[in-house]
Amino acid sequence: MKKLDILSFDEALEKALIHAKPTQKQEVVMTIKSLGRVLAKDVICEKNLPSFDNSAMDGFAFKYIDNGKKLTVAKTIFAGDRPTQTLKGSDCYKIMTGAKVPSDADTIIPIEKCLEVTDEFIILPTDIKKGNALRKKGEEQRVGEPLIKKGSKLTYAHIAMLSAQGIVAISVYKKLDIAIVSTGNEIREPWEDSDEDEIYNANAFGISALLQEYGFDCIYTGSIADDKEASVEYISKLKSYDAIITTGGISMGDADFLDMAFEANGMKKIFHGVNLKPGRATMMGTMGDTFVMAMPGNPLATMLNVRMLSIPILQKLQGSNSYNHPFVYAKNSIEFKANPRKSNMVLGSIIDGDFRVTRDYRYGSGMLTPLMESDAIALLPQGKGDIADGEILKVTLLFSMH
Repeated sequence: MKKLDILSFDEALEKALIHAKPTQKQEVVMTIKSLGRVLAKDVICEKNLPSFDNSAMDGFAFKYIDNGKKLTVAKTIFAGDRPTQTLKGSDCYKIMTGAKVPSDADTIIPIEKCLEVTDEFIILPTDIKKGNALRKKGEEQRVGEPLIKKGSKLTYAHIAMLSAQGIVAISVYKKLDIAIVSTGNEIREPWEDSDEDEIYNANAFGISALLQEYGFDCIYTGSIADDKEASVEYISKLKSYDAIITTGGISMGDADFLDMAFEANGMKKIFHGVNLKPGRATMMGTMGDTFVMAMPGNPLATMLNVRMLSIPILQKLQGSNSYNHPFVYAKNSIEFKANPRKSNMVLGSIIDGDFRVTRDYRYGSGMLTPLMESDAIALLPQGKGDIADGEILKVTLLFSMH
């Protein structure tokens, strides 16, 4: 691997996203079960919102030309009623929130703004605007207009809107089949015995949890021993997956065979190496219809690279039209030093709106504790070295539920 092959973080992500082709596989699911799914077809408004003129509050409905007058309460209209026009002379309706407003009234006044209120009459002020508190038919959404775009990742707000349209089932993209693979003779599973020379498998289960946090399903298929033939054979059995995420085995060590194993199975490499701290040993490629994401072996580097690189790629593969990480700008509150020759993923916390670096940015890529102590990442571009107190940083939140 030549130095010229090493990409910046932005270059690596951009190049990988170009090669990430969205799935075309679809299925129909119940709307109530669609949270987090990606919409496969545009949804068009089928029912006006609101579907009739209605009152935004409890009060009185009247003709605006009667502003400032004493009006007789002709009748009371409740939500669910289907009133007809009955206003005569200086009449008004007493009306409840959400109730249908007859077409002979065009303005609503809340009870508390009337100058006088009795069971028989009200006296209006003169400063009520025409159309006040009147929610017009179709003012929010009109029949035939686009409602939700294809590629939208459905939230509770989308589900509420779909339900308001009476849509009980929708077309979404099928969930990706994602395989998680570990490598290394030293790896032991959490349920196995481990001596001091062996390592429990944090990566596979950490990645699995991270993907679940973003709504993805995945399967841990197991660990590959440090053997070339075994690696080639193992990878050959994973070609039915939409994506494969591996950890370890792609550095330049004598026992790192994963790169060769993927290439032996027809992988076309997108890049191998990112000028990034932590996470230089990262490789991506395509193996037929399978997108390959080979992560470092060190757990902190793995978790951050999956979070910052793999998640956007998986979002695009899943068909989402919004796949880049949202970010905020935050003022740095503790000065620290970064490596200006690399891009740096710096862990920290957002406290009272400011970014506070974790452990003065003094931790190793093999650690996990700093990840638990942090809730944000500042991604520093190459060339950034001394980060001053008060400097404005571009920050993304570490956990999707924030």
